Amino acid sequence: MVGGVLLLLMLVLLSGGVWIAMTLAICGWVGQAFFTSTQPAKNLFSAFWESNASWELAALPLFIWMGEILFRTKLSEEMFEGLRPWLNRVPGRLMHTTILGCGIFGSVSGSSAATCATISKVALPELMKRGYDEKLALGSLATAGTLGILIPPSITMVVYAVAADASIIRIFLAGFLPGILLMLLFSGYIGWWSLRNPDKVPAADPPSTLREKIRKSGNLIPVGVLIVFIVTVLITGYATATECAAYGVVGSLGLALWSRSLTWQNFKDGLMGTTRTSCMIMFILAGAAFLTKTMAFTGIPRELAEWVNAMQLSP
Repeated sequence: MVGGVLLLLMLVLLSGGVWIAMTLAICGWVGQAFFTSTQPAKNLFSAFWESNASWELAALPLFIWMGEILFRTKLSEEMFEGLRPWLNRVPGRLMHTTILGCGIFGSVSGSSAATCATISKVALPELMKRGYDEKLALGSLATAGTLGILIPPSITMVVYAVAADASIIRIFLAGFLPGILLMLLFSGYIGWWSLRNPDKVPAADPPSTLREKIRKSGNLIPVGVLIVFIVTVLITGYATATECAAYGVVGSLGLALWSRSLTWQNFKDGLMGTTRTSCMIMFILAGAAFLTKTMAFTGIPRELAEWVNAMQLSP
């Protein structure tokens, strides 16, 4: 009963346009205030602190800042210009860059939140400017953003391996192949959808010669070198995900200075955008942590386990 009430309340609040973080916190507060004898205020403050007082989360704003720098200084636009000739004849065209970008960045960041926020900041404005369907663009980013939790090295996988006393390397290997299969599945759906809805995909550009493709591929070199450097440093064990995020920020700032596209206004706008996005994500994490505490206090997980066990399903 408690679970049903909280679920109904959550749906009502979300339908009314209440922020996700506020919705989660309100549901957690109602659950503790009316169905338990605990103190909601005390648990709220502790949940907000514990959910964000984590060293691993330090990588989140750093990766978001890296994406902001690439976006504000037009380095991301040059990257898309370099990819466009090669994907011109593929159904879906530049939409596949969101899948590939989320897969590569997910292997670097190890966080779905950082992956989704960073790639969205870089890719979405470019896709909208070129006339791609907004629903498909948002859907591809939302689904491919989850690759950050599956493709190694995943922060969540590390936490699970430690809690379950399992081998981190084996957990990583178990997530690699499903991640690749999901990338292929997402790209396949984008191609199929584009063939079914050709009017919602920008028209193909005139065919480019091989020399022109190679010339435009030069736009991929700056960002490509940065990504290869971060992935190499992480795979070789030279740095953690958080340290790689810091390297990414320094590298993107260096590239922006080298291309002479970094201005004081871009720098300030990037910091403000990073602050807004990071605060939004961390408030959502805090609200989810508070609601998780409420579910534990009300015994919802235990009741669900007993209900499933009573069904006597086969393994």
